[in-house]
Amino acid sequence: MALRLLRGKDGRLTAYAQVAGGVARWTEDRPGGPSWTGPWPIAAPDIGAVTVAQGADGYAHLVGLRRRPGPEGEPPRVDVVHATQFQTGRPLTGWHTLGTPHPKDRGKAARTGAPAVAVASSGAVHVFVRNAGHGVSCRRQDAKGAWGGWTDLKGKDVLDGLSAAATADGRVELLAPAGGGAALRWYQPEPGGALRRGDDIPARVQAWSASAVESSRDTVTHYWRDADGGGLHAWRPDTEATAPLGGEAGSGPVAVLRAPVDGHDCTVLVHRDTGSGRLSVAAHPTEDEAAGVWWTPSGEQGAHDPALALDGLGRVVLAAVSLDGALLVARQKTDEGGLALRAWTRVGGR
Repeated sequence: MALRLLRGKDGRLTAYAQVAGGVARWTEDRPGGPSWTGPWPIAAPDIGAVTVAQGADGYAHLVGLRRRPGPEGEPPRVDVVHATQFQTGRPLTGWHTLGTPHPKDRGKAARTGAPAVAVASSGAVHVFVRNAGHGVSCRRQDAKGAWGGWTDLKGKDVLDGLSAAATADGRVELLAPAGGGAALRWYQPEPGGALRRGDDIPARVQAWSASAVESSRDTVTHYWRDADGGGLHAWRPDTEATAPLGGEAGSGPVAVLRAPVDGHDCTVLVHRDTGSGRLSVAAHPTEDEAAGVWWTPSGEQGAHDPALALDGLGRVVLAAVSLDGALLVARQKTDEGGLALRAWTRVGGR
């Protein structure tokens, strides 16, 4: 699980990171900080690959893959599980099972991939997994809280690291890294509609490297690392070619946030350089990924799993995890132009 940073309805930020035996959670004491409470442990025994998504109602949805030992000589018992946090700083619900796309075949169920989740503006929750056939399956909870069954969206050669996103008008998109020199994409033509398979994107996408953001009204821009060299690329449906973003090769997904910088609509990016072992930060005009991206090193050696959000005062906040498990936080300066960040502050280790 990459670090996730969400802003609740009360304006406070919450950070989530997977740790041994569960999830660690840090919460701002007041909107805009600077003090935090945490880490507060969320028990999640046998649950890995946890991801978090937030709806327009502020609810945080945690989805993970639970893997428990089976009888000797048999496959493990695997199921997808879901929990909800309704208010900032409050306890979660219990973990509820969503099963798998293979309820009658434990061997196939054991090959279920890590989940991705997106929440439409209506509150409908969409959970995606790579299934045993290396296609994609989806299960959906409607706005009233009722779960439907698993739907096979087809696809082939799908790798782990699915990336799901929702637009402000309520449409959901999914990008799936896949073998064979293509990334697979599904989208909803209209809010609440059935997911439709889009044209394959000709790109060799590294597993576990995809992320996405709504870059303009009803348009999602997808980001990933090239499987051959680890360089970052961006793509959106209204462009034919992918846009290389420069910088050093890195690892893991890029953290991405749409935010105003000096009154301009910008997309902020953060990733971890393989060579330097440090985080690098960049911003570009949201409507033009190819306009030029300049990367600036930031953070201490070994900081990883970057996450971005706007705090309750409208400032860009960068968070990461230190080598000793502390939460690192850097906020945008308000007394300088451009995207200047203050020095890192540390919130207790775990």
